[in-house]
Amino acid sequence: MASAETIAAASHSPSTTGLAGRYAQALLALADDRRQADPGATDRIAGDLDRLFALWRDDSNFRAFVADPRLDAQAQKRGAFGIMERSGIGEEVRNLVGVLIANRRLSALPQVAQTFGALLAERRGQQTAGVVSAHPLSDTQRAQITARLTEAGYSGVRLTERVDPSILGGLIVRIGSRLYDSSIKSKLQRMQYALKGAA
Repeated sequence: MASAETIAAASHSPSTTGLAGRYAQALLALADDRRQADPGATDRIAGDLDRLFALWRDDSNFRAFVADPRLDAQAQKRGAFGIMERSGIGEEVRNLVGVLIANRRLSALPQVAQTFGALLAERRGQQTAGVVSAHPLSDTQRAQITARLTEAGYSGVRLTERVDPSILGGLIVRIGSRLYDSSIKSKLQRMQYALKGAA
């Protein structure tokens, strides 16, 4: 089972530069090329990558497999392609995973997926909200956060998630230049400062 640190390290808010950015931009360029013959290619590829990321996020065994540096390329390819076959993941995302494996970069898969989503959201005029929680979010919680942000005047919001057990509970949400911090850790810190001030 992957540690909480592994989940946190692998799911920081995506950067559109660096290693993950290069892979994500290459996949987006491929999606653009495919759109000429298949107008729905971008949505299909994004959906496949989202499904693969959700599998990584929700399945501790798959997270451990992706992060395991001891596996050779053949073992990674066998395992990853078997999972993608069962999940109905399309050719483009399978090829991306194959390139990541060939370059010994399979552990970058979650960052590539989130970066691709951020690039696509930016292109479509959507806003990305980074959400930090002490435990993985449920689908209901995701829907509630998106609804709250929509009520606050943000439209077309896409969530990127990071698990950080050190916040103890609650959420930290960053969207644009705004930061909403309702984490238990921050509440305890504020209480500690207040008590020091009262002493």
